[in-house]
Amino acid sequence: MTRPISVGVILGTRPEAIKLAPVIKQLNLTPIKTHLILTGQHREMVDRVMELFNLEADFDLGIMKPQQTLSSITCDSLQGLGKIFTQIKPQLIFVQGDTTTAFAAALAAFYHQIAIAHVEAGLRTDNLYNPYPEEANRRLISQIAQLHFAPTELAVKNLQKSGVTGEIHHTGNTVIDTLLTVAGNQPKCEIANLDWSKYRVLLATVHRRENWGKPLVDILQGFNTILDRFPDTALLLPLHRNPTVREPIKAALGDRPRVFLTEPLDYSELVGAIARCHLLLTDSGGLQEEAPSLGKPVLVLRETTERPEAVQAGTAKLIGTDPQTIVNATAELLENEHLYHQMATAINPFGDGQASARIVKIAQDYLGKRF
Repeated sequence: MTRPISVGVILGTRPEAIKLAPVIKQLNLTPIKTHLILTGQHREMVDRVMELFNLEADFDLGIMKPQQTLSSITCDSLQGLGKIFTQIKPQLIFVQGDTTTAFAAALAAFYHQIAIAHVEAGLRTDNLYNPYPEEANRRLISQIAQLHFAPTELAVKNLQKSGVTGEIHHTGNTVIDTLLTVAGNQPKCEIANLDWSKYRVLLATVHRRENWGKPLVDILQGFNTILDRFPDTALLLPLHRNPTVREPIKAALGDRPRVFLTEPLDYSELVGAIARCHLLLTDSGGLQEEAPSLGKPVLVLRETTERPEAVQAGTAKLIGTDPQTIVNATAELLENEHLYHQMATAINPFGDGQASARIVKIAQDYLGKRF
């Protein structure tokens, strides 16, 4: 007797939860038994996303600990997932993107000879240490995955150039599925003492490892100069939980008028903030994909991006971390209506909101042929 088809969906961070939520919802519409497994790489931020999408974990490794390292995340995930895979015996697992959770889950599945489906495959900067460790993580996953779900044509080409085995499929990005679902509910974003109608609000996020230290100091200097130069602007900056970025931001901006430092926003609040803000300054990968769907220009506080499609489409601009460059690029959008309109109305290259349905159909076909 053949055993029923089952799959595992593994996630550990907030972006993974946001981007895998529509895939899980689609899987739940099929006869496939779906096991949702959390590593706990991030804790509270993931719990809030799970709540928003009414998702419940079947397993939770709870690996998060103070001063966790990449090695500890990898080792704890590998060991914990190995035990779970032995217990549930999935025929396929889904991982998303380029986190250390995704890499460890893919490696654990490979060791158990379980097929791997990689959602948002094929992103590349061609610099192993920027972003670190994400560029290496996604390349390593690509070498052992059987199903590669590429969000764009460029990602398809990257995978073909990488000489990967397995099937490559152009599906679009699942984050657009999530974004359009949430935006359709017109979510609010109420920030204490912030009158959205009074200011052109700049929504900023800074958290990436390669921006720790001097780059962060430079970014904050740029923000301060912009606020001095444009008194009709306000800065909304949700703080990451990591004290390495949190403390310098509070020290540099905490006492400034027109600066609103908040705890991390719920995803629905974040979507509300994107919809209401004037433009974004961010080192986040996901926001480069999401903001263009709501017609907001994105200035990317990084030297490289694995999403050059956004830059090529004109929805995002790579500006790095030099304070003067940040000021000049922001001033250009604040002063030049034509340029602002050009970026705000450029077509989002990341998809149409149907990626998760395509992904689940392809996975069903793959499993149907083999089991």
